[in-house]
Amino acid sequence: MINKITKLFVLGLVFCSTIVFAQSSKYKCMLQLTNYSGEGAYIVVSLINPKGGYEKTLYMLGPEKKWHDTLKQWYKADGKKAKLNGITGASVAGGDRSIITFSIDDQYLNKGYKIRFETAVEDQKNHGSDAEIPFTTAGITAKTEGKGYIRYVKLIKF
Repeated sequence: MINKITKLFVLGLVFCSTIVFAQSSKYKCMLQLTNYSGEGAYIVVSLINPKGGYEKTLYMLGPEKKWHDTLKQWYKADGKKAKLNGITGASVAGGDRSIITFSIDDQYLNKGYKIRFETAVEDQKNHGSDAEIPFTTAGITAKTEGKGYIRYVKLIKF
């Protein structure tokens, strides 16, 4: 009986220490958009797991909830249930620059995760994976080119 209690106590300590010592880091993200014409781009920043699935929504640029479903891949996978309080900002017009900040748990670094930027502009093409940054020590220091409305993305850990 004492042996079982000791094992449960040790497991409890291990579990609690994992929670207490789990850390996250803050990142400043600079987005530079291409000089497209049209409405401001809605952009969602997501953490993607090694299997390609959505792990977490990190940030949303685009204030009107009624347009969030235009970010088709994100909305289908995570958008209906995502909690966006405190992680939203204004949409970004063509040619403009935006600086946002978000946090990511350090446990995901160098484990095959990616940071994905999906973009949508009213009455124009959606880019489900406009830019993807490998969430690695090297990936977060590199300038990443976009494939659609994003010209490039640059992260800085602070």
